[in-house]
Amino acid sequence: MSAALQPRWHRLPEERPAQILDAALDVFAERGVVAARLEDIAKRAGLSKGTIYLYFPNKEALFREVIRHTAVSQIETGERDFEQAILSATVSLERHMRRYWTFIRSAKFAPIFRLIHAELSQHPDLARFYAEEVVTRGHRLLASIIRRGIEQGEFRDVDPLVAARMLSAPFVMHGIWCGHREAFTWMAKKSDDEVFADLMTYNLSTLCMPPAAKRRKRVARAR
Repeated sequence: MSAALQPRWHRLPEERPAQILDAALDVFAERGVVAARLEDIAKRAGLSKGTIYLYFPNKEALFREVIRHTAVSQIETGERDFEQAILSATVSLERHMRRYWTFIRSAKFAPIFRLIHAELSQHPDLARFYAEEVVTRGHRLLASIIRRGIEQGEFRDVDPLVAARMLSAPFVMHGIWCGHREAFTWMAKKSDDEVFADLMTYNLSTLCMPPAAKRRKRVARAR
């Protein structure tokens, strides 16, 4: 029997955490955090409930790891890229926002977004975890890119954290709208790439310093 046709419970032990996390996201998306049961997640993963306890002590810990496996891992990739970047801040920003947009338009983002905004009011500790590990950390990374652009004379002198919030929120909303083009008919003829281009064009026009201002700043530095 080929590997692709093997039952899920024949997978190697090192594959089980990812297997459980994928099943957990599916069950959380279908039933919500409150109604989801570890038994249902184990069944979806093709494992026993006891196997889940070998990796995760409870449902809340499992939910946290789902978020780390999806949203936080995206931020960590962005942080590594930013630390190693030798590109202009504008290019770094475009690359970061492209990665962010790809995640927003992935199948994993929509259920996470629904769960966070529909259910986490009942789980204040999980809400704080998401706010700190995803929202605040993501804004901090984006603000670092913007701050570098200000220091390099590419971007206007703005508050980097405010700019990060103003930049990220429209991407999220446009990503949601792209998932419902049947309702938002004004988006029906635009591809995801075209919507991304619109967002970047608008935001760079607000962030980037006009050429004349760049010249004045270079002259001032040279004096």
